[in-house]
Amino acid sequence: MSKKSVEKRAQLSILSSLAVALALGIAGPAAQAAAPTGGAATALASPGAAAIDGAAKANKYLFVFFWKDDTQHSRVMRGVFQAAMAKLTAAAQSVEIQTGDPAEQQIVARYGVSRAPMPFVLAIAPNGAITKGLPTQFDENQLRQAFVSPCTAECMKALQDRKLVLLCVQNSATQLNVTAIQGARDFQADPRYAGHTEVVLLNSAEPREASFLKSLQVNPQTPQPVTVLMTPPGSVVGTFAGDVTKAQLVAKLMSASSCGPNCSCHH
Repeated sequence: MSKKSVEKRAQLSILSSLAVALALGIAGPAAQAAAPTGGAATALASPGAAAIDGAAKANKYLFVFFWKDDTQHSRVMRGVFQAAMAKLTAAAQSVEIQTGDPAEQQIVARYGVSRAPMPFVLAIAPNGAITKGLPTQFDENQLRQAFVSPCTAECMKALQDRKLVLLCVQNSATQLNVTAIQGARDFQADPRYAGHTEVVLLNSAEPREASFLKSLQVNPQTPQPVTVLMTPPGSVVGTFAGDVTKAQLVAKLMSASSCGPNCSCHH
């Protein structure tokens, strides 16, 4: 397989795993740029906002069941949702929001679900990343798939905030760790990219990150650190083994045609 084909597969895989909800074309820019956590949610006095804030403080996922009309299908899917949530209380909390409720309009607008086919379930990680969007029909297994690894959630949140991501993959046994990290930090410190870049450290020996590394075509047993450059909404534009410099990262970014919708971080 050619290098171009591998990079294309990685892009498709990362888009699939990092932007499931956004790929549906339902959760619009407001959802990508403003997933609320902590104090931001507290300011919105509604049951939905309180649930978002409470789940984040408890370090749990929040599953939001949005519904519009009390139809037979909506009632059936609510039953599926409630049965699944009863099994996931150790890791998740849930809330049901009627999209026409005046008290919940800021939440409905924030996540861009007013035109979504109903019912619609949105999964939100503790850090505010949207990890899953399920319209109309879903089952327990699909709901369980909303749980992602910690580093996946970190990358998702940054990409949904329209930031560049430098994922630094290494462990205590890999060589050149210091220089690889320094290249990423130098890039992040550049005035052109400061405020638009997130550096995420991933321990390649962490079992929970194995599927994420597989989607990125990165070998967990790599003897050298690997730096992955990602751009919104979830494209892999460069993968660097060993040490990497700011100049190399800038050159790769500049050679990419775009860093995603509405992204102006390298102009």
